[in-house]
Amino acid sequence: MGKTKKERVLGTLRGEKEQIAAISVCQYATYELMEKTGAYWPEAHYEAEPMAKLAAGGATVIGLGAVRVPYCQTVEAEVYGAKIKDGGKTHIPSIAEHPYKIGDEPNIPEDFVNKGRIPAILEAIRILKREVGDKAVVMGSIVGPFSVAANLVGISALLKASLKKPDSIVPYIEAATETAIQYANAVIEAGADAIVIEDMMASLDMISPRTYKALAAPYETRVIAAVAKRIPVIVHICGKLDQVMTDIAATGTDVISVESAVDIPAARQKFDEAGIKTPIFGAVHPIKALLEGTPEDVAAAVKKSAEDGVALISPDCAVAPNTPLKQLIAMVEATEKIS
Repeated sequence: MGKTKKERVLGTLRGEKEQIAAISVCQYATYELMEKTGAYWPEAHYEAEPMAKLAAGGATVIGLGAVRVPYCQTVEAEVYGAKIKDGGKTHIPSIAEHPYKIGDEPNIPEDFVNKGRIPAILEAIRILKREVGDKAVVMGSIVGPFSVAANLVGISALLKASLKKPDSIVPYIEAATETAIQYANAVIEAGADAIVIEDMMASLDMISPRTYKALAAPYETRVIAAVAKRIPVIVHICGKLDQVMTDIAATGTDVISVESAVDIPAARQKFDEAGIKTPIFGAVHPIKALLEGTPEDVAAAVKKSAEDGVALISPDCAVAPNTPLKQLIAMVEATEKIS
């Protein structure tokens, strides 16, 4: 009898060679999935039951080998005091007002993991373990320290300071690292099988390789070290990462999730030459293939990603909520046909 999708995904996360499966490292909730599950935004951003119900549809409706919560990257910043703009039924929450200006001293909230939406997210993980934990890997997602820092002081301010006065933003990255470790451990205690660190602002579309190595990678490394060997860690960073792929691997992450902008065969060759065993996940374009393409386009993207050497198929980044459900199902079906 063959292995289940969950077993194949877990094996791959542990560095084992398994038949390729499909997951979505980043958010995959769509309007059609909301209709199918009866769980909708904005409630699914704030309440454990609808949050878990919508996420579970990743396994029960789409057929993914993993499910995940939450759906946005504002959770940590909100606990720090950021004012959040609710996205209503159609969008994810966003930051309306940053809690700090550069030069302010960051105040690490006490009892961090029991504030804001974090308790609901932890409860959603527990529900997912009970409801679909037998068929799918349950992933909790946190935001990387550099990206949390951007949410605390503003993207523009952080990027300018990273070039002119990098020391001025270190206190925010340090604070974000401390609370990321607390949050990650709480996710593990809630029963997650794996943890995703989304560090979107660490993209080379936003910063230089030098800045990544100085202000993002060391703090990702500290978070990963704090949870090392407890559960697998996936680092997801957007954009063309070719110049820092070996640096990301050096953080100790178990997996790197990338976009199709990355030259995956070249990265795999570099890894082989350096003796790096870190698997790469990806890289089905969420717009060109999933949102705007046909099922045949999706199948072609899956085939290319597999040929390029990814260990698991995943959309490049967050799935647009108006993506047709048939496209995500096509991604799963195409993946299952690869032997």
